[in-house]
Amino acid sequence: MGRADDRRARQRGGRRAAPPARSSVATAPQPGPAEAEPTVIGGRAAARRAAQGKGRGKAGRGKGKDGRSFIRRMFTWKKIVGGFFGVCLLGMGAFIALYMMIDIPKGNADATLQSNVYKYSDGSLMTRDGERNREIVDLAKVPKKVQLTFVAAENKTFYKDAGVDLKGTARGLFNTLSGKGAQGGSTITQQYVKNFYLTQNQTVTRKLKELVISLKLDRTKSKDYILAGYINTSYYGRGAYGIQAAAQAYYRKDADELSVQQGAYLAALLQAPSQYDWAVASDTGKALVKARWNYVLDNMVEEGWLDKTKRAEMKFPVPQAPKAAPGMGGQTGYLVDAANNQLAKQLVAQGTADNLNDALTMVKAGGWTITLNIDKKKQKALEAAAKSQLTSKLDPKKRSVDADVQAGAVSVNPKTGAVVALYGGQDYYKHYRSNATRTDYQPASTFKPVILAAALDEDAQTQTGKPITANTMYDGTSKRQVVDNGTKVGFAPENEDDQNYGNITVQTAMNKSVNSVFAQMGVDVGMDKVLKVASQLGMDTADLKSVPAQTLGTMGASPWQMAGVYATLDNHGKKVTPTIIKSVESSQHQVNLPNPIGDQVISREAADSVTSVLTGVVDDGTAKVSVADNSNRDGRKVAGKTGTSDENRSAWFTGYTPDLVTSVGLFGESKKNGAQVSMYKAGGFPRVNGGGFPAQIWAAYTFGVSATGVKFDLDTTQGAAVQPSYTPSQTPSQSATQSPSQTPTQTPTQTPTQTPTQTPTQTPTQTPTQTPTQTPTQTPTGGIDDPLNPNDDQ
Repeated sequence: MGRADDRRARQRGGRRAAPPARSSVATAPQPGPAEAEPTVIGGRAAARRAAQGKGRGKAGRGKGKDGRSFIRRMFTWKKIVGGFFGVCLLGMGAFIALYMMIDIPKGNADATLQSNVYKYSDGSLMTRDGERNREIVDLAKVPKKVQLTFVAAENKTFYKDAGVDLKGTARGLFNTLSGKGAQGGSTITQQYVKNFYLTQNQTVTRKLKELVISLKLDRTKSKDYILAGYINTSYYGRGAYGIQAAAQAYYRKDADELSVQQGAYLAALLQAPSQYDWAVASDTGKALVKARWNYVLDNMVEEGWLDKTKRAEMKFPVPQAPKAAPGMGGQTGYLVDAANNQLAKQLVAQGTADNLNDALTMVKAGGWTITLNIDKKKQKALEAAAKSQLTSKLDPKKRSVDADVQAGAVSVNPKTGAVVALYGGQDYYKHYRSNATRTDYQPASTFKPVILAAALDEDAQTQTGKPITANTMYDGTSKRQVVDNGTKVGFAPENEDDQNYGNITVQTAMNKSVNSVFAQMGVDVGMDKVLKVASQLGMDTADLKSVPAQTLGTMGASPWQMAGVYATLDNHGKKVTPTIIKSVESSQHQVNLPNPIGDQVISREAADSVTSVLTGVVDDGTAKVSVADNSNRDGRKVAGKTGTSDENRSAWFTGYTPDLVTSVGLFGESKKNGAQVSMYKAGGFPRVNGGGFPAQIWAAYTFGVSATGVKFDLDTTQGAAVQPSYTPSQTPSQSATQSPSQTPTQTPTQTPTQTPTQTPTQTPTQTPTQTPTQTPTQTPTGGIDDPLNPNDDQ
């Protein structure tokens, strides 16, 4: 057989014949191809592949002929790289298509602006805002260095870039798709396009349009044209659109008269007009806008637009006080501002706007019909109460301090969360800032119920392991060192007028507003837990430190916030978020209003126990004269708490009936510069206390509009509202409640629960259970003085 035939034979048989053995000995005839000893083609690798082929029925499933898995075959490097470039090409193609399809539209700024309509809860018209405060000015009339302040603030590469920030835009698109909100990064051109050609809506479509139009605009228009459009269409706060209106609103001058310092403030303002407006900014807001003002000027120096020596000499230009827009006099402006701000926050919350600034711009653009929860009858009653009980009694001609007294109030329905009445100040034209929503004054002792709520909700104990209840005994000695696990914490608060109370119950401590008791209680509970509960109830505690000093109510709060806190207590621990908006209509935007009534944030028993205790403050405490003894009370059940801050800079009464919660605050604000000042001798009294003007305003309003014959439905076994389980006449302390004018301070030893300090060997904690249902309000230890007397309230 020839070699070719032999090769073909091996191929047909799949085997290769063994080579003939080499030997010097004669060999036997070799077998043919069919009988040859087989040798696997390819050696061990071929054998392995053959074995894999035999077992492919089960173990080899999902693998190809070469044994690789399906995933490995699908995602090869070639396919991944090819897919990436394919996506890039598709994206480029789509962008080119968008670029060809989208043209620069007509401006929508002035052409589409409409008035907003505001209505009362019954649908009747409250007001409609007027024409936009805008006046377009040529860029040539704005000093060059003032122009550059806006470039330095927003987009230093403005004169060099192509009108877009691709990195920032990509980040914005990603955050929109992932629901993370805005991250900034837009150029001046993009912001102008958003303001003038598009909307503030936070959507992928809008952002893509913004990118395309910005590129086209940068190619077809000059940088001066774009900058002029930007500074003329932006919203600066105070109802001012454009730099001319802003110059008048903040500095009472035309745009061509602005200094570099003033221009830098207006440029800084654009980042957050509502937060950075000097007239209404918090301390944090003022610090932030000053920092941004410095940032603007430093950027100008860095870019060579401002001399370093001149920059060093510049001082911050404090703006002038604002003037109210036409048609917003009286309380109307305060109501409109509150509604606008709440709507803007909701637009951000639901993702319609990137940030509060954009949201306010959307609101101010008009076209909204906003129905408020404001009840006309209650609103008029609250205004009348403020006038009859406060403003009519103030006389700045006799006492200069009377000009520094500001009042604010918010009234809430605890069952619905509706803000039914609001008092922002004597007149929106006279005092632009709303006292109802400002958060820069201390709530003082109106914070004490929050401490008790935390103690009850957390099942807290005293240092000796006793459960904290309304009847737990505490040392009410003034300047007593607060102790934590046997260690003094370095905090020893003074009681009002340095008064010592000895060992008293929590109920009496609340009635008399004893600082030393609640300072110790806060440490017993844990200040971190106290602030947690405060946040759950509706206070802003994000930036507060967990220190014992917070027990004195040293944080900032507004009547709006405190009304929400007490409304949650009134609503048995279910969160109440005050809302002034009843409904919103717009042809351009959909608004989903959240439910003002939320989840159970503290237990019902804890909330109801606090309410029960607070009835004692009214019936036998610091609010007795103004509220409990008011001739118009007509049997209404009332709970509440007074408060007066250090140096008499604020005074409060926040109280509630079963159907209405109202917080009233008085604030000492200098008429000259807006600084916080004391209110001593205002109205002719030594001091303005919570049991005075605030409680009187509250009573005059509430007893005229709240329901009668309604009782608190309390799930509790403690506190002043709990009826005694036996006849009170069994205790000699009954005489104190029958005739508080007989100076019960002369007979404090009649009940061990009043003055356990006289019998320390009896251990005060042994007696609280003997008289909890008698309620300490039956045995006032210090008598009930006029709440306007300095000895009465803290």
